[in-house]
Order: sequence, then C-alpha cells, then structure tokens
Amino acid sequence: MRRIRHNDYGGLEPPAVGRWRPVKSVSVVIPAYDCQDDLDRTLVALAKQSYPAGLTEIVVADDGSRPPLAAPGARVVRVNEGWGRGAARQTGALAATGEVIHWLDADMILHEEHLEAHMRWHHVLDHAVVIGDTRFVEELGEPGERTPYTEQKLQSTRMLKDAGTGAYLLHTGASTSVPAALLRAAGGVDVSLNMAEDTELGYRLAQAGAVFIPEPLARGWHVGASTVMTREKEVHRHNWSFLGDFLPQLRWLRSHPRRQWRVPYVRVVTEAAGYERTRATVDAALAGTVPDVAVTVVGPWDTLTEGRRSSLDDPRLDLRLLRNLYTHEPRVSFAVRQPASVFPAPFALRVPPGWVPGADTLARLVKTAEDDLLGLVSIALAETRDGVAAARLERTAAFSRAAFHNGEPDDLVDELFGVLWVSGAEYGFVPEEDKEPLAGDAAKWRALAASRAAEVKKLSAEVERLRAELAAPKESEPEPDKGGGKLSALVRQLRSPS
Repeated sequence: MRRIRHNDYGGLEPPAVGRWRPVKSVSVVIPAYDCQDDLDRTLVALAKQSYPAGLTEIVVADDGSRPPLAAPGARVVRVNEGWGRGAARQTGALAATGEVIHWLDADMILHEEHLEAHMRWHHVLDHAVVIGDTRFVEELGEPGERTPYTEQKLQSTRMLKDAGTGAYLLHTGASTSVPAALLRAAGGVDVSLNMAEDTELGYRLAQAGAVFIPEPLARGWHVGASTVMTREKEVHRHNWSFLGDFLPQLRWLRSHPRRQWRVPYVRVVTEAAGYERTRATVDAALAGTVPDVAVTVVGPWDTLTEGRRSSLDDPRLDLRLLRNLYTHEPRVSFAVRQPASVFPAPFALRVPPGWVPGADTLARLVKTAEDDLLGLVSIALAETRDGVAAARLERTAAFSRAAFHNGEPDDLVDELFGVLWVSGAEYGFVPEEDKEPLAGDAAKWRALAASRAAEVKKLSAEVERLRAELAAPKESEPEPDKGGGKLSALVRQLRSPS
C-alpha cells in the first residue's frame, strides 16, 4: 500500500471510472427528518448509480419523522437514542454492513458515477476519506457552484495536497465516504452534536491517520442554499460555542488564558518515579504558557490498597503522595501503563520524571513541529551510562498513519511526516535539582506588558508629532530659542537624572 506523506495523495493512481472491477461493499447512510419529497429525489438518483447494486446498500436513519419516512429500495432504521444529525448518522453507521460508509444528505442529487468515483480511491488506500464535489443550484440541470470557502481552500492547497493538518476542515456530511474500520477507530459520530458533527468527526479521522481526498468526478447537487450560506453568522455563533472544546488546533477558539478544555492540545506523559522528581515534571508542565495541557502519570496505581497501613512507613508512600497531590486536579490522570496513543489530543510529550520543562518549552516544541509538519521531535536531555536520556513530542496523526504500514514506527513517521532531534537545554529543559521556582502570574505579566506597550506607542506618537512639527515649513521663522522648544524640553527631561 502506498505511503502518503502529510496529505499529498498525488502519487496515487485510482482506476479509471468504468474501466475496473470493484470488490468492496459500500453503505450509503442518509440521516433524514421530515423530508419525504427530498428523500424521494435522492433515492431515485441512487437507483441509477454505476457502482454495482450487489455491492451497495442504502440505510436511511429516520430521526423521528411524523409520519415515518418511506424509502423503497432502502433499509430504514429509527433513531431511538437521542436526536439530531449526530445521533442519526451514528445510528445509520451502526446498522450499516458495508466496508465503506458513504455519508449522504437527504437533499442531495447525485451524478450516476458519484459512488464509483468515491469507491475507486478506497480500493487503493485503506485510510482514505473521500470528499464529493457538492455544487449548489437554484434549479436542477444547472452546473452549480461550490461554496466560496471550499473553492478557496481547494485552489490554495492544490486540491488539499498542501493542506497540512487542516485538510479535515472540508469534511462534510453532504457526500463523504470513509472506511468503516477507520470510522470505528476514530470513535464513530458524536451523538451529542446536532451541528458541526461532520467537522468534529473530520478532526478525529485526521488524528486516526486519514488522508483526505477531494474527488471532482463525484458530482452532486444541492437544490437551494445551505443553512451556512443563508445564516452564516448565526451558524458560527452556535458552533463556535462548543467547537473549541473538541478541536484543539483551532487555536483562535481557545484565546482564554486560563480555561480548561475537553480535548487537550498536548498531553504530557511521565512515569511515577519518586514524589519530588515526578512532581517537579508535572507541576512545570501545568504551569507553562500552553494552557490546554493535560498530564498522565504512569505507575502501579492498582497496587495501592485502602486497608490499615503505616502513614509514614508505607513501602508505596511516594506513589500515595502523588495520588494525594493530584487526585482533585482535573488536568492530571493516572494510568497503569504507557498509553500507546493520546488520541484525540494532537500531541503527546513523553518526558522522563525529574526533567523539568521551562515556561515556554511546550509552546516552542509544538511550534517547531508545526512549522515543518513534523511527526516527531526527539529531545536529547543528557548522556547516561545507558545511553541518551530523551523526551519525545509525538504527533498523534503521524503515529496513527504509521500504524497502517509494516515497519519500525519512528522510521515510518520520518518517511510520512519527518523527524527532528533537538537539544533539551536549548528548549528549556533542566534537571529537577536545577529548576526555578514556579512563581508569578502569567495574566499579570501579560497585563503589565500590554500597559508598557501602550505607553511606548503613546510616547512614540508624541515624538513623531514633534518631529513633524519641527520639520514643517513656517511663514516666518523666529530667532531660535537657545532654551529650546518642546522637543528640546522633552530631550532635557529624558536626560535629567530622576
């Protein structure tokens, strides 16, 4: 299977439409609610598809329509738990039997080669997410247009080949297909979401290693404008209220300096190895300039019993002290073994206990990884008798992608995303005995910096005004005053000792 670097799928060669023999089955999943007329038109178009009928099933997830929807030629399942688009999509996906799940809105009209254009990619790459070419029309028969956002995104990224980590932002439920196994690995559709559930799912598919492929031959038409097109500001106002919790990479939605979020941007993983040493690492990670950080402390927590014991002579005292210290800290969790992945968080920092990151260490490491879309930044901390002590910043999507291939994970990540070695000292790591006190309030320092910046701006403007005043020609120049004007007075003021 071809190895795709970042999202550059250009080296793949899918079979030509109409000139191949498909073998994979597909389930077209249509979430629907009180839309019988629209659904009828969609089903008529599906009945004309060139993809083999024997490999195609249609599942309509009826989200409580009254009367219930009728769907000749399709299997109708009722949404019994929850309501809305997320619940309907997941209900349909759970009922589907195909190797590929093809999401389709109930008001889409498909070209007869639409499914085939999608499915040929799934035959050459088992972690492809294929995005159909949706056009908006006033009347059927018109060529239609993509949304301006979609058009700009496709043109500026060579059809998503250069989209980097943002390719998932074009993932929509209107006409997108995904391998069923990849959908399960990503956790399925979030049933609690009634809007933007497709964007949130796209983010998790990216973390699960997906390659996003827009397919111009998978043509489909939507009659009339979408809700986003007619009520854009209201849609954004609604969706941005919760997307910040789910999508760490949308940094502008996480501008608050102190808030906690559902999905951390970086999850730090360290071992429980001595109370003071481990505490130094954990506390420093939580006190850095990246606020949306979580920490997992790995240790034999399952060996701690609650029976009578000596409080000070317990052989597992340090382990108990760590649990005592962080039991009520919501950003710290405990695990009995190293997590293979920190999914859905986009980054993991694995650091030996006793090594202390500086205030800006995490921010700088992530920036280094993001600048070149690196999959792994290895940090050399010190030379020991056993070799080099190192920390690792791992990109979740990169290691998920590597898991689709056979080989040593780090080598695969290097091929698919890139690997870089850096110096721990250069990025602010110090051993526990050399750490600085965790003092100060970042918000106060930001306020002070803002105040100083405003003061500098005001004084700079005053200096420029005075320079302009001196340079301006005057009708009659008076004798120069040796005592000086306003600028001279300002200079004397600045030079005088305070």
